[in-house]
Amino acid sequence: MPMLADPSQRYLPFNPVPFPNRTWPDKVNKKAPIWLSTDLRDGNQSLANLQMGFKEIEVSYPAASDSDFAFCRDLQNNGEVPDDVWIQVLTPARSDLIKRTFEAVAGLKHVIIHMYNATSCLFREVVFNNDREETIKLASDHTRLVRELAEQYAASHGTSFRFEYSPETFSQTETPYAVEVCEAVKKTWLAGEKSVWADGRKEERIIFNLPATVEVATPNCFADQVEIFCTTISEREKCIISCAVAAAELGILAGADRIEGTVLGNGERTGNVDLVTLGLNCYSQGIPPNLDFSDMFSIIDTVTECTGLPVHPRHPYAGELVFTAFSGSHQDAIKKGFEAQTRREKAGDKIWSMPYLPIDPADVGCTYEAVIRVNSQSGKGGIAYIVKSALALDLPRRMQIAFYKVVQDRSETTGKEMTSKDITTAFRQTYHLGGSIYDGRLVLKSFVTVDIRSATPSAVGSPDRSRSHSRVASLVGSVVEPSPDRSLDGNLPSASKRLTAKVLIDGTLREISGEGNGPLSSFLDALQGDLGIALSIREYTEHAVGAGSDVKAATYVELIPPNVDAKDKTKGGFWGVGVDADITASGLKAVISAANGYLGQSPIQAAEGA
Repeated sequence: MPMLADPSQRYLPFNPVPFPNRTWPDKVNKKAPIWLSTDLRDGNQSLANLQMGFKEIEVSYPAASDSDFAFCRDLQNNGEVPDDVWIQVLTPARSDLIKRTFEAVAGLKHVIIHMYNATSCLFREVVFNNDREETIKLASDHTRLVRELAEQYAASHGTSFRFEYSPETFSQTETPYAVEVCEAVKKTWLAGEKSVWADGRKEERIIFNLPATVEVATPNCFADQVEIFCTTISEREKCIISCAVAAAELGILAGADRIEGTVLGNGERTGNVDLVTLGLNCYSQGIPPNLDFSDMFSIIDTVTECTGLPVHPRHPYAGELVFTAFSGSHQDAIKKGFEAQTRREKAGDKIWSMPYLPIDPADVGCTYEAVIRVNSQSGKGGIAYIVKSALALDLPRRMQIAFYKVVQDRSETTGKEMTSKDITTAFRQTYHLGGSIYDGRLVLKSFVTVDIRSATPSAVGSPDRSRSHSRVASLVGSVVEPSPDRSLDGNLPSASKRLTAKVLIDGTLREISGEGNGPLSSFLDALQGDLGIALSIREYTEHAVGAGSDVKAATYVELIPPNVDAKDKTKGGFWGVGVDADITASGLKAVISAANGYLGQSPIQAAEGA
């Protein structure tokens, strides 16, 4: 049957309770609620291995099946329940099933008996054929039976009992009538003369669970119902109000004290609130949730193994992709956010403030590697973040753009997501960084620079060996961007340095030499004079990598051929990067890196007379 063009012919809208004096919209939650996990009961899920700190756990519906009953007995016989944990069991308001429930929990130390009966008009008239008075009597009579059995088992088995009552289908029940039913239940429960605690004390509180058994209205309507209940029920101090639906957060604002739900929201219907989401919502607001989510992967593994139900990749806080950004603008914002966060933390400000990430992924056991992932729609910011995180290289903005095109081309060619490893490998291959397996056609093996005026070596070394005579830590941005009438290395009008380098060229070792105002200009002179590779520097930048005795220099250069306008930075550049403990060597490596990009597969022509 197709959908109706006018669904009002078949479905009536929910009529919310008039409540102009509501106060919950102006309230702010400042503490975590009491948590109850229903994972062991709802949906027949078995999550016994979760270690999250729950102190109240609903374990089964003992009268529903022999296996549920046996499970409760095993908890007792095997001593599985910690002394500070309350076990909750569910039963309908039927005398035979209530008695069976008590038999199942006999001997357990702390037990909450959770009884329910449906109270809405639909259920009263259609399912049970009861009027309002008969429904109240049903609830109060069976509450009396629970009280009598609790007193009996407390004395005979040393069990302490608490009582929870649910007016099932609460959200579809007339709210004043739901209060009327609960008043009768409360009066009956609190009227007991004997103690239901093993130590003889008198428990003076009752739990009322207010379920939206089937979601029929928007969350604000449920919040109104909860607030009306909380402000109308007598002896509110003797009541713990509990919610178990997706609207539970508004229910807490409306006065509820307790939340019942399942880890990751798995259950027999759609109404189960996810305790992971609610707990970490508290956490993100600076409120201790009193639950431990530090090892989210173990929680997910246990849930999926025991239930056979997958966790959606975008599930709040727990999904594989929930902390992941593919969008270029999102990635750029996160990259800048991490940089700002690092600066604030160095200044002593530990407050987390990050675009798109309400909590630090590390707090729930996640790594930052998965925060930014790359496909063909990703931007340069995300790619630069991965390179910086993996290789400690803070790429200049225009180099980010250049490498972004490389990654985008590879992603579009494969049609797949680029992993962090894929991106760092592409970076090493493109710029010939990170060992001999990434070498290009040109490889710098060693070099020596000589001061022409004094004819004495000023720098000698092999890029494969660390040196300490020229450390990055001693440099404070001394290199300036060159211009056509000014050399890279200074203002001297004539050459003052000579550099001789041994370079592998397509596997053959050759020696080249050139002169200039410094090592880089001398090296460029050597490339042009001996190999016919005419390039000049358009942009240069550097930064330190590491600290202390392990500090290295990372140098970035953009080289351009003679036919490219040095001032038009949108065209014709070739980027390179070099990393070395010696600032000179890192610069020469960067030049070789960029020169390899310029060469591609073009033949190398030795200059005349070389």
